[in-house]
Amino acid sequence: MKILWVKANKLLPVHSGGDIRSFNIARQLALRNDFTFFSYYDGRPDAKYDSELAKYFPGAVSVCTGKSDSNAVKRGLDYLSHLPMSAPYAVSRFACPIVRQKLQVWFEEKRFDVAVCDFLDAAVNFPEKLTIPSVLFQHNVEAEIWRRHAGTESNPIRRMIYRTEFSKMLGYEQKIVREYQHVIAVSDHDKNLMSAWVDESRITVVPTGVDLQQYRPEPTPREVEPLVMFVGAMDWEPNIDAVEYFCDEIWPQVLAEIPSTRFRIVGRNPDRRVQKFASSSVEVTGRVDSVIGHLREAALVIVPLRIGGGTRLKIYEAMAAGKAVVSTSVGAEGLDVHHGKDIMLADTQREFAESILKFLRDRQLRSNFERAAADLAARYDWSAIGDKFGQVLEAVVGDRVPLVEQYAHSRN
Repeated sequence: MKILWVKANKLLPVHSGGDIRSFNIARQLALRNDFTFFSYYDGRPDAKYDSELAKYFPGAVSVCTGKSDSNAVKRGLDYLSHLPMSAPYAVSRFACPIVRQKLQVWFEEKRFDVAVCDFLDAAVNFPEKLTIPSVLFQHNVEAEIWRRHAGTESNPIRRMIYRTEFSKMLGYEQKIVREYQHVIAVSDHDKNLMSAWVDESRITVVPTGVDLQQYRPEPTPREVEPLVMFVGAMDWEPNIDAVEYFCDEIWPQVLAEIPSTRFRIVGRNPDRRVQKFASSSVEVTGRVDSVIGHLREAALVIVPLRIGGGTRLKIYEAMAAGKAVVSTSVGAEGLDVHHGKDIMLADTQREFAESILKFLRDRQLRSNFERAAADLAARYDWSAIGDKFGQVLEAVVGDRVPLVEQYAHSRN
């Protein structure tokens, strides 16, 4: 099977949850198929990136769009220039004539059996007529993220922007989901949301996986300090909101009961709203080479997300490493987890704080959850997830003629 995988932005180095998911699934597909990874990025040509990408994906194609990297002021002006457009800024900013022309030629030549559009932001450069079977890989339902942003934001200007983007994203996302022959979602929750827009038979759930060679419990569990940990990209708005919520509303309750507890925020590019919490009880690490060592030191991992979509890879990684996890329902949305058995779910400030305190005070309780968490995560190795993704692509290719006839239409 000849597969074309299209991604906006660089894939490497692999840090964000979406990139981890894309990298591991693509690697599994490349082992068994004629696989072409196509990515495009802004800034200057990066020969090192191109070379590294080719090591993992021989025959990979990468394009530098030539767009300049933006600072905050330029991004603001760029956003204003895109306001009249119907497509949301999170998508329209990735439009590139060079990329669109290259994809157009490949589709006209029908060079591949199937194309994978990785994330909604890559769809803006796909041809108007999808003349080969095309699958949209939806890591999130993007409109749902913007809806939650608008619902939780207190700043009136930001709230207005979020509402505008939500309205645009909802219309655009519905349109794109309908146009692709098939959609791969990462959770039943996301599938249910998109089933309101398109027949559910055209949506398949391929769950999140975990690298079991990298993330596994220590052979001999160690005694750890009362260290609570959050792991995630700290320039992503849902993570920033989660840390602000935790530090403002929950962390003081934990410290009041166990003053020796420490909180460590592990993740790249911490926003100033995150950095401000650094103190004697809160550590902000910034980018780290590997989170494994940090997980080894943690008593438990928290995921206090109030905004989000898709699924959180960091939960399965923490569980695979044998760590107890406390999460909001939103944070664990779409994952095969079970409250009170392998994870604690808490949606109020007090419940969240009490769950943390229970784990810190009761070592046996924590050990029971750690074992259950590791057993659950062991079922989701990336090799099994990649196999399922490949089966979906094979099914789409097998139904090639009617799919192309039905859905190869102009994208107005």
